[in-house]
Amino acid sequence: MSNKVLAVIEMDTFPQEVTDRAAWIAKQHGCDLELVLSDPTLGVLRDSYMVSNESKQMAAGIREAQEIVLQELADSVAGDDLTVTTSITHERPAADAIVARALDCEPRFVVKGTAHHSRAERATFTYTDWRLIRKLAAPLWLVKSREWNKKPVIIAAVDPTHRKDKYHSIDQLIVDAAKSLVKKCGGNLMLLHTYERLVEIGSHAMLSIKPVRLPVEKLDQEIRKKHRHELDNLARENDIADDAVHQLPGRTRDILPTFARAYDADLVIMGAWARTGRKRRVLGSTAEQVLDHLPCDILIVRPA
Repeated sequence: MSNKVLAVIEMDTFPQEVTDRAAWIAKQHGCDLELVLSDPTLGVLRDSYMVSNESKQMAAGIREAQEIVLQELADSVAGDDLTVTTSITHERPAADAIVARALDCEPRFVVKGTAHHSRAERATFTYTDWRLIRKLAAPLWLVKSREWNKKPVIIAAVDPTHRKDKYHSIDQLIVDAAKSLVKKCGGNLMLLHTYERLVEIGSHAMLSIKPVRLPVEKLDQEIRKKHRHELDNLARENDIADDAVHQLPGRTRDILPTFARAYDADLVIMGAWARTGRKRRVLGSTAEQVLDHLPCDILIVRPA
């Protein structure tokens, strides 16, 4: 891992705010910053043999204008405490070009803007976003167009029931990332775990194969106690105060966005892991639905 933050600049996705957030992240971690402007549409105008000379001249003019804007963005954040470099890519698909650049420089974070419709508090994740979520090895910081609190609220979304299987390391990665950021920026850390009660999983859970009703309430209590025990252990191991630890019943895709809005969260940290075959490097359907509805920045971390 290099001492660099890689920021993906798209001209139609609040480039100044993405630059400012990436610069803040870089300064917090003592990193250099690279701004890479991604515009795959320009490559079509420039490279295709069917494109006219006029179109190629237009592409050259657009490229020149992009270089000027990119340099202005770099100048706006560069200083004695931050070294900024720039590059431009017109490769298609954009996600593959970004992944390739990340493999070359091994950044501490990849930062990218995500369009956000504040009225419905719903993000519009592009094809490039989802490709990066699935393929990128580096932590991916997705930026929303909103101002942060002076004392940022950072939510670590964990599932401590993984503590005894091969995915247990993800929770610790999430917590480590949250603690590091809170220490650097003087923010507040909140540890959140959601779980589904049996009555929410489906009516089939109410009955066994035989016509005997299951003791659902008792089983629910046992599930809640088991999950809380693991959550408290994780919090205790990381010196997280009791009043910062939350366990809520319900589906993650419903609870996490609501919780983030209720506490005016600035960042939610979630985990991802590599899967094989058709399920390669995905977050899972539930998490994908959550990402679309979170009103704040999202940081996705994964094991090496």
